[in-house]
Parts: sequence; structure tokens; C-alpha cells
Amino acid sequence: MTVERIFDELGHFKRFQACVYFAAAFQAVACGIHYLASVFLVETPNFVCGVPTNVSDILLGNQTGSLLEDFLPQFRGDTGPLVVRTDNGQQWELGRCHRALRIRPENFVYEFHGNKTAEKCDSAFAYDQSEVLQSIVTDWDLVCDRAWLAKLCQPIFMLGVLVGALVFGDIADRVGRVKILMFTSVCQFGLGVSVAFSPNYYYFMVFRFLLAMASSGYLVVVFVYVTEFTGIKVRTWTSMHVHAAFAVGIMVVALTGYLVRVWWIYQIFLSLCTSPFLLFCWKLPETPFYLIAKGKYKEAQILLDNMARVNGLENRLRVEDLLESEERNGETLLEKQEAVERSSEKKLSILDLFGSWRMAGRTCTVWAIWFIGSLGYYVFSLGSVNLGGNQYINLFLVGAVELPSYLVGCFGMDRIGRKKTCAPALLLAGVACILIIVVPSDIEALAIALSMIGKFAIAIAFGLIYLYTCELYPTIIRSLAVGSGSMMCRVGSVVAPFCVYLADVWVYLPQLIVGILAFIIGVLTLLLPETLGRPLTSTLEEAEALGRSDKREKPQRGMEMKVHG
Repeated sequence: MTVERIFDELGHFKRFQACVYFAAAFQAVACGIHYLASVFLVETPNFVCGVPTNVSDILLGNQTGSLLEDFLPQFRGDTGPLVVRTDNGQQWELGRCHRALRIRPENFVYEFHGNKTAEKCDSAFAYDQSEVLQSIVTDWDLVCDRAWLAKLCQPIFMLGVLVGALVFGDIADRVGRVKILMFTSVCQFGLGVSVAFSPNYYYFMVFRFLLAMASSGYLVVVFVYVTEFTGIKVRTWTSMHVHAAFAVGIMVVALTGYLVRVWWIYQIFLSLCTSPFLLFCWKLPETPFYLIAKGKYKEAQILLDNMARVNGLENRLRVEDLLESEERNGETLLEKQEAVERSSEKKLSILDLFGSWRMAGRTCTVWAIWFIGSLGYYVFSLGSVNLGGNQYINLFLVGAVELPSYLVGCFGMDRIGRKKTCAPALLLAGVACILIIVVPSDIEALAIALSMIGKFAIAIAFGLIYLYTCELYPTIIRSLAVGSGSMMCRVGSVVAPFCVYLADVWVYLPQLIVGILAFIIGVLTLLLPETLGRPLTSTLEEAEALGRSDKREKPQRGMEMKVHG
């Protein structure tokens, strides 16, 4: 018998599982919020170097005026300076990062051929407030020589995500899924609010780094959690649609960014969005897979009884039924439990994902899919605000287009399989990238449409790899596998902002990189085994397959404890 029999007896997705699922998925909205919040936190509006005193007159080409804010929305530093006259009669030529004081000008004209005293502008910038009232850029003058500090915001956040994915994925296999979900949820709220009250840039970056670790930890573990709480019949849909909650978070960012133009208020609103989860997260139960894998049979029996009661069923299932009735080498059930506990106490490491050449090749390919999925996902997401048109609508569409992608991905995985859905999705993303390159730059709507198609395709591959990874690895290292895969995914997300910055070298270079990698990895995906309909595997049988059971504990064929079909 198998642990999967739980769902045949007590329901694949009945009332108990639905309550647990939607509660856990709700908090995943916060992950999407914090991952993309920096799009508007570090927004840089038009700006110009300021002057020591008040401005009375302004010239820009043949335009004249007296209010600086009237000229800032249209000012471009590469088209000529902004000429101003101050209350004390001084005339300045203002650029973005430099200003020049005219020496003894006779008339107030735009073209001046006399002597000037140029100086570097290191403070007192004037910012356009028509779109952004306050961002960390305007508060801490992260422009000119300090602009690189603003560009580091997203890569450092993703570095924290990388660390959190590896750390919390490993810890969840040791202490349990629920404890990590509770801890990271509290941290997301507390650190999210702390970011809003950062006194300077350095505190801001530290709080954001810790917030990234917590968000990543939750996201990694919640996929394992919902996968181990739902049956095979609905597991594809439930695991994929956790991503839908993440996409909703992106849309919340776009909507909040449009409504709130002060960064610290914006950050507080985003942090409060999922705070109700803190009221009931402590009631979440541990998964039956984890309890049985760790030999906690009494707690597992209590959980089965509660599931049956909430689902309105009579529970005739006993944990002993999930284990083979025959004694293994004369051992009692208690002895079996002790053997499982001894096995679970062995220290797990990332090397367990490379136990054989076959497993090593599988792991490398899975990691490559995680990497390109993340790289493409964030290149399309972060680059959406630079596509032209309304940046808030673009970001909202980037989130909205994910919702149908997960529906298509679910149908594809159920009908044709995981790898046959993943590979075409990666190839379609590559084609979309190439087409963006050949589209004339003046056809803005078509470029946006192709970008959305690319995001649609990459979201399919990015969404299914979580479930695919869960099905490819056993319970004892499943969180570690998802955590390490997520680590590679975050390597892609750390690289993604720098990839977007390559547009300064050639506007289509980011798409070219993503397109080539997506095509190559899409071909490699076809070499992976198919897992369609495979139950989640667990403990001793898969441990033996991975070469992790010694001879003394190795069960005989036909006598081993089965926790999968």
C-alpha cells in the first residue's frame, strides 16, 4: 500500500485540503509582492541638478517659463542644458549631473559663448514629481555617481532569495514544513514594514535582503507543502496555481504603485496585504508525507482522523495500513519506526542529488530549466516598464498574462505530460524573443504583445518545474531538491537585472540571450523522464535507489516499507 492511498480514501481535494491549500496559497501573494516591489521603489524620475537659490526664469530651447516643475517632465539631459536665472541674477546651465555658472552674462539667452565655471552636482537635485512623489532614489539622491546603488537593489534582493531558497529548503526537511511556513510568514510582515522605516540606504538593503530570504523560504516550502497535501488527480492544478497567487501579487504591485506614489507608504500597504494570514497560519497541520517519512505515526494518525472528520467521512484508514503488513526481517512496527528515525537523522546534503550518473544528469537538466525559467521570467517582468506606454498597465499585464498560462500548462501536463509541455514552452519563449528583435522599434504595441507571449510561454515552464521537481525526487530530499533548484532559479534572477541593463549596449541583447538559452535548454528537457501520474515517492525505497541505504539497513525485495506506488 502507499501513502497516496490517503487521498483515495479521504479525498484528493475535499474540504480539509481546500482550506489548507487556499490558506497557504494566499500568503504566496506576498512573495509576488515583495519580489517585484522594487520596480517602483527604485523608480528614477526625470531630474536636473539644482541651484543654490530660488529660480525666477527658465529657458529650454525656445521655451520660457518660471516654474521648474513645468520643464522637468520633458527635460532630457542629452538634448541640451536647462538654463535658469536665480533671484540674485545668477545664470546657470543645468544638466543631470553637472552645472555651469555663467560669468558676467549680458542677456538672458539660451546660447551663451562666454566663460563658465563648471562643477559636479553631488546634491540638491530637482526631481519631476508628476509621476513619482518619493522613491528611494529621490530621498537618498541615488543618481549620477550613486545610480549604481539603485541598480543593486534588485540583484541584492535576489541574492537574498538565493540564500533563503537553499537554507530554508534544507531546514524544512529537518524540522518540518509548517514551522518554516509560520516563521517566514511572520518575517515577511515584520521585515516588510521595517523596510518602510529604513533610515538610510544601507538599512534598506539589509532589511530587503532579509525579507528576500523569508519570502524565498516561504515560496520554496509552500510548493512542497501543497504538493504533499493533495492527491494525484488535482496535484498538477494545485501546484501550478500557487504561481497564480504569485502573479496576483505582481498585479497588486502595479495597482498599488499607481495609487500610492510615496515609496514608504507604498511599502507599508504592500506589507499589510497578506497580514490576515498571520491570524491562522499557526493552525496549519504538518503534511502526512512528512510525518510518515519521519516515523511520526501517532501524529499522522491524528491528522488522518481530522481530515476524515472535516471532509465528512468515516476514517477506516490506519497508518499501519500504509506500511506492509509483513514484518521486515522479524522486526516489529516499532522497530521499523526506529529504523526510519535513524535514517531520517542522517545528515542530508546537496551531494545526495548526485548519487548516480543518471541522477546527476537529471539534476543538471532540472537546474538548467530553473535557471532559464527565472532568467526569462524576470527579464520579461523587469523589462516591462521599459516597453513604452503606461508602465503600470504593462506590469499589470505581465502578471495577468500568467493566469491563462497556468491553465494551459495544467491541461498540457495532464494530457501530454510534463516534459512535452515544458520543452515547447521554452521553444516558444525563444521564438518570441527572436521576433521581438526583428520587429521595428516604432511598432510599440507589437513589441508589447510579443513580450507578453514570451512571458506567457516562460511562465508555463517556470510554473511546472516546481511540480516536476517534486515528482522526480523522494520525500526525504524533496525540499532539498526544490530548494537547490530554486537556488539555481535565483541565480537566474540575480543575473536578470544585469541582463536587462545590457539593453544599454544593444537594445535587443537581453532578448537574444534569453532566446538562445531557452532553445538549448528546451531541447535538453526532452531527455528527462516523464512523471505523468506518478505518485510522490518516499523514504527507504527511494533512498535505496539513490544509494543512500547501507547494507545493514537495506530492506529485502518485497519486504521494504512502501510509501509510494
